[in-house]
Amino acid sequence: MPYLSKPHSEFIALDKHLAPRGVSVNLLPGQNVLPGDCSLSEMTLVLQKGAISLRQEERHIGLIQGPSILGLAAAASPLHNHYTLTAEAECRGYYLPAKETLQCLDRYQLWREAFYWMAWQTRMLEQRDKQLIGANHYHQIRATLLMMVSWDENIRARIGVLNYIQQRTGISRSVIAEVLAALRQGGYIQMEKGKLVAITRLPSEY
Repeated sequence: MPYLSKPHSEFIALDKHLAPRGVSVNLLPGQNVLPGDCSLSEMTLVLQKGAISLRQEERHIGLIQGPSILGLAAAASPLHNHYTLTAEAECRGYYLPAKETLQCLDRYQLWREAFYWMAWQTRMLEQRDKQLIGANHYHQIRATLLMMVSWDENIRARIGVLNYIQQRTGISRSVIAEVLAALRQGGYIQMEKGKLVAITRLPSEY
């Protein structure tokens, strides 16, 4: 399996056994993914289709596209931070108590599949850290733009470039605005009403 490839076959195996135990959700953009009485610290969320934003207070942690699983190990290692999950596109999926997930992994011997999925998530976090930690402002902005252009067009049409970069990186709005303006003027990126339309190419240095 390539280093950053999503483990689809492992997702299918996990989804097959978790789905019958889950509470189905079908969401429109802007809706909260979990009901108010549920928390990601005690739930497993399986996103079969769509995209959701993961936020911690005002910080945008990332955008997660289906198929994906969150909280797979929550029963073994509960989350202590509060996260907000919001649909950014039409979503289909389900959630179930993390304790039931753990029982399911044990009953159907899905530990290998769970390990592969969590190993991939760890690689994604490593990739994010590589992009943001110790990188200068331009490299953080560049990495975020390249990530955003890989999203589906309808998702990019919902999320403002400047706000997303600021929430993801913590760089000041004035610095981000200056860099975006220079990239637009140089013909490197196309934006419309604050949303990213396309990237021609991005210089490696600013």
